[in-house]
Parts: sequence; C-alpha cells; structure tokens
Amino acid sequence: MVQSHGGTGNELRQRNVDASAKPLTTTDEGRKVDQLLDEHQTYEFGGPAGVTAMMVGFPMLMYYLWICLWFYDGKLVYPASSEDIVPFLGRMWAHIRDDASPNAYAWKVYTGLVVYQLFLALVMPGYKQEGLPVPSLGYKTLMYNCNALYSLYATMLTAAALHYYHIFRLTEIIDNYGHIMSVAMIYGFAVSFGMYFITVAAGNEIRMSGNLIYDVFMGACLNPRIGSVDLKMWAEVRIPWVIVFFLAVSGGCHQYEQYGYVTPNMAFMILATWLYLNACAKGEECIPQTWDMYHEKWGFMVIFWNFAGVPFTYVYSVVYMASHHPSNYQFSTPTYVILFVILLTAYCIWDTSMSQKSRFKMQTQGITTFRNTFPQLPGGTLKNPEFIQTAHGNRLLISGWWRYSRKPNYVADWTMSFCWGAVIGSATIIPYFYSVFFITVLIHRCGRDFERCSIKYGKDWEHYCSVVKYKFIPGIY
Repeated sequence: MVQSHGGTGNELRQRNVDASAKPLTTTDEGRKVDQLLDEHQTYEFGGPAGVTAMMVGFPMLMYYLWICLWFYDGKLVYPASSEDIVPFLGRMWAHIRDDASPNAYAWKVYTGLVVYQLFLALVMPGYKQEGLPVPSLGYKTLMYNCNALYSLYATMLTAAALHYYHIFRLTEIIDNYGHIMSVAMIYGFAVSFGMYFITVAAGNEIRMSGNLIYDVFMGACLNPRIGSVDLKMWAEVRIPWVIVFFLAVSGGCHQYEQYGYVTPNMAFMILATWLYLNACAKGEECIPQTWDMYHEKWGFMVIFWNFAGVPFTYVYSVVYMASHHPSNYQFSTPTYVILFVILLTAYCIWDTSMSQKSRFKMQTQGITTFRNTFPQLPGGTLKNPEFIQTAHGNRLLISGWWRYSRKPNYVADWTMSFCWGAVIGSATIIPYFYSVFFITVLIHRCGRDFERCSIKYGKDWEHYCSVVKYKFIPGIY
C-alpha cells in the first residue's frame, strides 16, 4: 500500500503501486524548482570569510592534533603563558618541518597510490550503473563504471606482494604518517584550485557565486571525468578509504613486528576500516544515486576532505596504538565483545539502510536487478516499498529503516565513528575527534538537505515530515 500526496491541494489517497512499475519523469513544476536550485542563491558556511577560515584552519588543526598524538602522549598542549606563545609556535613548526616535511619518499608513496588507483579505475572491468537524471544536463543520465571492488582486491593483493618481498613494507605507512599527510594536503589544494581553473576555462562551471575563494571551496564542476572514470566518485572511494584501511593494516603490522602479536583493539580497527571500505566498493553502484553525485559540486570542500581530511583524521586511534604500548588501552573481554557487537550492529543498519534508499531510487528508474556482491545483508532491497508521490515527480521512501528516521544511515554511521574512538578508551580524547567532527558535519548537512527538500517538494515535504517524524533517532530526535 502506497501513500500519495499531490502537494498541490490534492486529497491524501492510497493506492497499490509497484515502485518499479513505471520510471518517473520530472513534472513541469519540478523542473522550475530544479532550475531554481541549480542557481547560486545564498552563501553557505559563513560565506567567503567562513570558507577561507576553514581552508586555512583545518590543515593547521590536522597538524596540531597529529603533533599532540605523536609527540605529547595524546595530550592537548598549549602555551603556558602569553610569553610562551612564540616558543610554543616554534616547537609546533619544528615538528612540522622535521617530521612532516613533504619529502621525496612521501611524494612517491602518495602519488603511487593515486596513479595506481586511477589506472585500476580505467582498466578494471566493472558493473555499469546509470545515475539519476541531472537537471543541469537537461535530465540526462550518466553511466558509471563501478569497478571499485575489483580495484580494491587488486590493491590488497599488490600491497601484500610488495610487503612480502620487502619492496614496500606496510609498516612504512604509519612510520611516515606526517610526511605523507603533508603531501596529501598539497594534493587537496592543488586539485581543488586546478579543477576550478580548468572548469572555468572550459566554460563548464555551474552554480557560481562570483567570489573566487568561495567558488573554489564549493567547486565549479559537477561531473568531472577522465574517460570512463567519474573523478568525484573515484575520489570518494578509491583514495580516502583505501588509505584509512592501509593505515590500520600498517598499525597492525607495526604491532606484530614490535610485540609478536596484534592487539584486539588494532584488530578491531582493521575490521572496522575493511568493513567500511568493502561496503563502499561492493555497493559502488549505489553512489550515483546520492546527492553527492547529482547535486554536490567537486570543490575544496569535497576534494581536500577525500585526499587528506578523511584518511588523516579518522584513524587517530590507530596512530595512538602504533606509538604506545598496549598496556595503555587494554580492556576486559566483555568490553571487547560489546565493542564488536555495537560495531557490527551499526554496520548492518548502515549497510542495509543505504542499500534500501539507493535501490529504491533505482526502482523508480525501472531498474529491478541488482549486483550480488559480498556481503549482501538481508533487507537491503525492499519489496513493494511504501512511498509518498510528490508533485515534483520524485518519490519519498517511507519503508524499511526510512520509516523510523529521515537519516537512519547517519545514525549508524556516527555510531561506528564513535566506536573508532572508543577502541582506545580514555587513553586520549584525540581519536574522538572523528565522531565529534562527524556529528557536526552530519547535522549541518541535514540542515542543508532538509532546506533543499523543503524548497523542492513544498507541501509534500511537510507531509513526509509528519509521517517520518524523527530526523535521526526514533523517539528522541
């Protein structure tokens, strides 16, 4: 049974509809709204001043937290007095200069990863997936070659061989953390500015404000491609999560070489990062159905975060464990059991909720067959899902996990992020940065998303909110 609300004063009615029975088309009313949403309306993130502060401040924060974690036992250090400010800044700079210089070795490692991942994306066979209609392209749909899964396992096999034959020891990743992080930051800035100028020169810019820094931050291009490779989707999976996973593996190798075993805490992080990376790869065909692909531009906000932010701020727990004796973060067996159960439960909810939403969108396009990649969890595809038909032409899902929360995937995603910090207990608060930062990003992102949906769907969005009452946690918020 499907609920339908016209959004133009029509009475609420119920009828039996199969979500895959007929591909949807955007109505004339919807096209007018989409045209409005594809124009620059207001500044976000505090405008030019706000984005400038973030572009300068976030790299500085990354250096500061790494220095505290690596050199000051995880303690947040600061000047003891006003007279100590200059010497304190001098000490900070000395750590960056000596231990995080973008040396030749770091350039080879990071550039090697980028080039290899791009090569795999170009040559590996993949699953062809049609994306959602893009308003700025006249509702044309783009095809995506989803070969991240083959690329992932090719990368794992390559890394294992390089490590085994002592060509590239995986322990070197964590040992050169600061140097590689600096190179990653340079890549983030260079690609962001480079893509902006290339896009403007080619005349393919969209939704521009006219302010250089703000437009570099938000991006100028929507669907940048090299051959069959969509760079935005490629960078979202192939760079950040591959680095995150191999940082965890590097930490495990480091422990094994030093102590002769891998702690349950490090094993937890290796499992957690693999689950996340594998989920992105096995469900890559779901990514073209997301807002990131058909609406969010490829600018500094996304580029820097994928090239540097995610890989070098999300696994501070691994950095701490690799530089401290296991006695600093040992737990009881029941605590380990609880941690693993929470992680796996949150993962299952995250995986299936993402699958439900993406495959529902595919069903509305008339797509009824889906990939069978490992692991496919029960409930990932909804049969005869309930939805609200909008006057815009789209359908809003109100079945499965999406009946209880407007963002069930965010709740599960954040829970996993908290576990990534909790795995070292109270040894240091720095690994909790991921979950604190992430919840801030998610709340802000939801605000942007809900505002856009309110404009796009009007009364239908109000009706949707009355059906799905809670933004995040059912019964709470």
